[in-house]
Order: sequence, then structure tokens, then C-alpha cells
Amino acid sequence: MTHTLEIQDIREVTHDVRQIRLEKPEGYTFTPGQATEVAVDREGWRDEGRPFTFTSLDSDPYLEFVIKIYPEHQGVTDQIRQLSPGDRLIIGNPWGTIEYKGEGIFLAGGAGVTPFIAILRDLHRKGETGNNQLLFSNKSERDIILKDEFATILGDQFMNVITREKPTGDHVFLDGVIDKAFLKSQISDFDQSFYVCGPDPFNNAIMAALEELGASPDALIFEK
Repeated sequence: MTHTLEIQDIREVTHDVRQIRLEKPEGYTFTPGQATEVAVDREGWRDEGRPFTFTSLDSDPYLEFVIKIYPEHQGVTDQIRQLSPGDRLIIGNPWGTIEYKGEGIFLAGGAGVTPFIAILRDLHRKGETGNNQLLFSNKSERDIILKDEFATILGDQFMNVITREKPTGDHVFLDGVIDKAFLKSQISDFDQSFYVCGPDPFNNAIMAALEELGASPDALIFEK
């Protein structure tokens, strides 16, 4: 089943990331970390669905997505870049991707952080942030999605890794990459849950490094 929904609000999150809020269909429910197919209600694009994760919570009166735009691909996200409030998106039913299974470490690369947004917002609203940590890898500081909100939710448990420039700002703590040596230097307990989401090379490298360092394969939660 699909729903054609009007865009209520658009906000620029970073230089190439947009937050889009849509009207919410009555009875539409989902859980933090779930995604759905999204298509643009324009001629030639209605069958071009792409998966995007909900960044709103089920209790919110709207549906929200945080979407990285790739104009050079001339695809769905470039069409989304051209939209304004009042335009419409087509969404399908929610489906499961990453599910919260207890305290652990969230490891995100770029736009791969989006499944973690709703999970961490949900924990924050419930007062259950606990000892969860977010290690967030980006090319530059200006690429960091929702930096201030993550800092509010997690405080010192929010750490950024900047790969292509020397970091200068608050809550930025390393220039380099998240690799086996980095994980070994920053994590003392590998007997906990690890949530991993980013580009495929990032995911594959992180998962292999975590297993080599003693993390249980059953404790690795990632987008399948």
C-alpha cells in the first residue's frame, strides 16, 4: 500500500542534507530504525522508489526524513532537492532495518547515521540514553548531520572522526579514520552491542575489525 503525502516543511540540515516533514496518514505506525520506500510524485519518477529511514518518532504528528542530496547522480535525491512545501512524496509501508537491542556503541559513516537518529531521539525522550555512544565519521566538519542535537542527547558520549581535514570544533575529537587500531584505542569492552551503518566499504571494514577484536557476531547490528 502506498500513500501520497504533502510536504509540510523543508529545512537545510547541512550543505547537502535536507530534513523533510510530511503529513502523517491516520493509523500509520513504525518503530525507531525502520525505513520505507520513497518516490517523488512527478511524471517519470513515481515508480523510482528509494529506501529512506524515518527520523521522526511514531508519536510525532508528522513523518520526517533526513536525506543526503546527490545532484551529480541526477536521480531521486536530486529530484527531492527541487521540491518545496506543498509538493508530494509517495511512501510505502514501513519495514525493519536496524532495531535497538540494548546499550552499545553506534558507528556511523556519513548519511549512514540516519537510522540512529530516531533510535537516539526515542531513548532521549524516554530518559534512557544511558551509556550509549555515537562514533560518527565524516569527511569534514560541515558534513556532520545534526551535530548540536547529538551533542545534546549524548554529551561527551558523542564523538566525531573527521577524515579529510584537521578538526577544530567542539565534539570533534580525532582526525583520521575509524579502523581496527582506532577501535582498539577507544573501546575497552567488546562484549556489548555494536550498531553499524554507512557505505558498504565502511560497514565491511568496521564489522571485520570488531570481530577480530572479540565482538560477538550476534552483537553486531547492521542494515541488511
